[in-house]
Amino acid sequence: MTNVERIKEMEAILDEAVSRMDELEEAMSELEAYQRQIEKLEKYYTSNEWKDDLATDEEGSLQANLKRGVLSEDGIYNVLERNRELLELIRENREV
Repeated sequence: MTNVERIKEMEAILDEAVSRMDELEEAMSELEAYQRQIEKLEKYYTSNEWKDDLATDEEGSLQANLKRGVLSEDGIYNVLERNRELLELIRENREV
């Protein structure tokens, strides 16, 4: 490999690394900025409205083609736990 080829290869790696790091930082900031909406989801999940919506679904009273992942107890719980874990990682990495 010539010097020029090596430099071009390393430049490509450098550019890609910077791009990926920029994307990760942006995604972390976007997740932090979205916390109010996630808090709204958590409030819904622990409310009587969620229980009422689940009961309505179990009665078969909701339209068949309605997306209803939000009524999956495990689905919301897993998302909220994942959110907590990711926020913890973000905060730990900001301290470094």
